[in-house]
Amino acid sequence: MVRVLVSACLLGDAVRHDGKSKRVHHPVLETWLAEGRVVRVCPELLGGLGVPRPPAERVGDRVVTNAGVDVTKQFELGAQAALALVKEHGVKLAVLKEFSPSCGSAQINDGTFSKTRIVGSGVTTTLLRAHGVQVFSELQWDEAAAALGE
Repeated sequence: MVRVLVSACLLGDAVRHDGKSKRVHHPVLETWLAEGRVVRVCPELLGGLGVPRPPAERVGDRVVTNAGVDVTKQFELGAQAALALVKEHGVKLAVLKEFSPSCGSAQINDGTFSKTRIVGSGVTTTLLRAHGVQVFSELQWDEAAAALGE
């Protein structure tokens, strides 16, 4: 059985910067959970950031908080830890939280903290894709299921 990496906040874990979750109830996710396919991940926690924490956005190759603190190292460590989970569990596909500076797969916030979105991907998504993992957002459950091919 192929395992699937899923953002912990989408599974109901209160791990987002504001201490909340973004729980998703979708038939594809519910099936994967019942099958035991899901490997949960929060790269930001794995990188050493706590909950709650200041919001952060990508600014070029860096990640900074709304107070201007550079947290790039923590985001990179979290991405490496997520990659280690991928390798440990033989993951080939991930569904991660869109717009996140870690997990965004098509769009991220533009670094101005104005909720303006741009085409781009998060630190973890970028690393996972470089290692052959297909990354989808929580807006693409059906596409992810089709890509899984089971």
